Amino acid sequence: MADWNDILNDEEPLNEQELMKYLGGNPSEEARFAIEKQMAGSAFVNDAVEGLQQLGSPEKLQALKDQLNRQLQKETSKRTKRKKKRGIADQQWLIVAILAILLLCIAGYLMIHFNAGK
Repeated sequence: MADWNDILNDEEPLNEQELMKYLGGNPSEEARFAIEKQMAGSAFVNDAVEGLQQLGSPEKLQALKDQLNRQLQKETSKRTKRKKKRGIADQQWLIVAILAILLLCIAGYLMIHFNAGK
């Protein structure tokens, strides 16, 4: 694998419907050939298809896919809510405190600098 940025390196990605037909045992002849060709050319695709075959029927795979999608959506919405909650608008007192400290530092520097010359 020469290009680490392109780990899949597929000319044509796997079609979900054709993959489900393949796993169910009733794909079209050309779909079966295309999937088996990708399996022969890529250890990643081969492992993925073998793993899906071990999970069972296409109905079980569909239910598992739906469950994973719901969990993913729930997790991403939690993160989005947390990011909105941590927004800078909610931390106005922090900005005021930082500005006050900066002004005190500048004033202290100016007082020391101009009083040191006398």
